[in-house]
Amino acid sequence: MGVLLKKPIVLSICLALSGCMNIPKLAENYQESINLPANWQQQSESMTVQDNWLAQFGDENMMQLVHQALDKNYALQAKAFQVAIKEQQLISSGAVFWPSFDVSLRSSRTKNTQTETLTTTHSLNLNLSYELDLWGKLSDADRQANLDFLAEQALFMQAKQSLVAQVATAWFKIIEAEQLLKLYQKRAANAEQNLIIIASGYEQGLNSALDVYLTRNEVNNELSRVSTQQAELVKAKRILELLTGAYPAGELIVNADLPKLDSAISLGLPANLLTKKPALVASWYQLLAKDANVAYAHKQRFPALKLTGSLGNSDSELKELLSPSSLAWSLVSNITAPIFNAGKLAAEQERARLDRQISEQNYLDTLFNAFSDVENALTTEQSLQQRYITTVRAQENAEAAQTLAFEQYQSGLVEYTTVLESQKRAFDAQSSVIQIKSQLLSNRINLHLALGGAFSAPSELVEAK
Repeated sequence: MGVLLKKPIVLSICLALSGCMNIPKLAENYQESINLPANWQQQSESMTVQDNWLAQFGDENMMQLVHQALDKNYALQAKAFQVAIKEQQLISSGAVFWPSFDVSLRSSRTKNTQTETLTTTHSLNLNLSYELDLWGKLSDADRQANLDFLAEQALFMQAKQSLVAQVATAWFKIIEAEQLLKLYQKRAANAEQNLIIIASGYEQGLNSALDVYLTRNEVNNELSRVSTQQAELVKAKRILELLTGAYPAGELIVNADLPKLDSAISLGLPANLLTKKPALVASWYQLLAKDANVAYAHKQRFPALKLTGSLGNSDSELKELLSPSSLAWSLVSNITAPIFNAGKLAAEQERARLDRQISEQNYLDTLFNAFSDVENALTTEQSLQQRYITTVRAQENAEAAQTLAFEQYQSGLVEYTTVLESQKRAFDAQSSVIQIKSQLLSNRINLHLALGGAFSAPSELVEAK
């Protein structure tokens, strides 16, 4: 028997050696080899990225909506199911390291046409199958499944962070819309008051008909602006309601103000982003999974050793099937090795290698886009901060000019067109202050998201199961 085994063993070794070609793999220090700047463009000192950034806004109502969204958002729940699917795939891939057992019960009834004799036969068999992981092929497949699972978990965490950012942004957008609506209503009321004054002056012969027409036009414009803004407010509420899994009725009640950002944000180092931002972590795991797939595809060309065994019995009586005296067993080892497959396995290996290269380029693209998101958010914040300061000053001057222009008009020193122009400038300045303040908040939220900072305290994080 030993002589018979020599040829298969020698053949297997030869085939294995012939298949052991060098496969380029990702270097362990691949991430370290990426050329990264020592610091961000807008930061000279190293500071740890701030976690629990959502609490920095100090809005409990917004926090409640965030928790509601995390619990009821449909898209996030779908992401959670995707994580669960990957977990089951991981369990399935790990099952190959264990032997599989199958039991089969078969009954047959035959008739001899010559003797007219009926024969009944029952058979019961317990079958075993097990593949030895000689070259680590099964381990590579299991490693790929594990990395796919980790990548899906990271994507789930990124989806959570994105959802939180969307809820916070939508919350502030509602506040912005409400403040603009109040401003527009105030402007409309002011225009109606002006119309009363101008019409009264016209009846007394103090004002011209042109002033009356211009004022009526201004009133209609302001009323139209109010109507448009009312619709915008309802739409903004519906966006937030959808994010929280509620019916988009547009009836959400919000009673809050836009907070002013007085503190700077800690940015950390560019290199920290690799392990801090979930989207980058997911992309890295996906690249490693493709690397494991290359190894698996390569080892598919190696010989495989499988063990099969069976234990069973066959009898005409069902009660005799489990009789120890008549049970039979067998144990067989089977070595198979691919010799000719028209280049199929080589093509699969090359396809896996090219697929890994695509993932490598996708990872680099995701990485540098992440850096760009941070740098752009920093540049935008710097610009918005400066714009906010100058726009507040412009608002103060415009409001003073508006008051002075109307007083001078009543004294007959200026035309009414001067009053309208001063009112327009004051209105634009007031609107700009509200909008820039909202943009600052949205940009700060985007910056936190780009940096990968946790939105809540560690004890509050809801991990993927």
